[in-house]
Amino acid sequence: MMMRRTENLNIEGFEPLITPKQLKHIVPLTEEASKVVTEGRRRIIDVIERRDPRFLLVVGPCSIHDPVGAIEYAERLKRLGDEVADRIRVVMRVYFEKPRTSVGWKGLINDPYLDDSHNIGEGLRRARGLLAEIAGLGLPTASEMLDPITPHYLADLISWGAIGARTTESQTHREMASGLSFPVGLKNGTDGALHIAVNAMRSARTPHRFLGINEDGISSVVRTRGNPHVHIVLRGGIAGPNYDPSYVREAERILDEANLPTRIMIDCSHANSGKDHRRQEPVLESVLAQIRDGNRSVFGAMIESYLHEGNQPIPEDLSHLAYGVSITDKCVDWETTERMIRRAHEMLARPKTL
Repeated sequence: MMMRRTENLNIEGFEPLITPKQLKHIVPLTEEASKVVTEGRRRIIDVIERRDPRFLLVVGPCSIHDPVGAIEYAERLKRLGDEVADRIRVVMRVYFEKPRTSVGWKGLINDPYLDDSHNIGEGLRRARGLLAEIAGLGLPTASEMLDPITPHYLADLISWGAIGARTTESQTHREMASGLSFPVGLKNGTDGALHIAVNAMRSARTPHRFLGINEDGISSVVRTRGNPHVHIVLRGGIAGPNYDPSYVREAERILDEANLPTRIMIDCSHANSGKDHRRQEPVLESVLAQIRDGNRSVFGAMIESYLHEGNQPIPEDLSHLAYGVSITDKCVDWETTERMIRRAHEMLARPKTL
């Protein structure tokens, strides 16, 4: 009797991948980088817990596609961050994975050559190398946690993480967040509802047991302690933005009723800006005005920014790719970024006029 094949019917093949331990040997965590990462995490936690009155800004490209452009951006951001450090903690947004609503480029890790060759091993190497180089500049980084295996390769170089609107409801991502070694922002759902992020906070703060891999890439039972530094990120939804005072007060009420800390970050992009990158500037000003009016629950904001404004499609001939322009969501340019951050520094210094 012939045995019928019942598995992997839609799988073309399996390609062995470098293990996390092997990649960390190739691109090691240096003593200097470990200090930057550790200090970055400590400072972010102090802001979240309000032991530090400074404002947290997570700023950078929607996603990284060109490490050279990313380093130029990081060098500029480091200089500016140092100038405003008395009132603002600046962290660079360094996102390597893109959750897609349908199809499209999935990020530097999945397709580093931008040609559908999907050399994930090279993508992981480039991502880790970039994080290490930015840490070498003295700048802490933030990234979205999308694939549950990726953090094994990169998390030791990251100071803040996000779980996106499409994945906050996922049990896998809540479990992952519970074991990450840095603060994690959990975005409200794409419909704008807050209960998904609130439930995610509850889950991520508690211990979990789940299937994963270890540093040698071996399937393992992962046991976590729970992450005490998770918080909600308001990013708007289908019905519109949710950053103004009434929405913030509602988020505070819901968090308080759930016996969760009222820690709130505002995403100035996405639905809060109506997907108009230029609207990020007035969103940030509104958030800062709330802080000047006495709000103590909003501790930070996110901005999508790059060297040049807007975005571009990936051309068939990659030599036509414009330098310093996003290939995913539209970003504000460096001049606007600098103006926004300097304006934030000014607003955080000046008391409200009664």
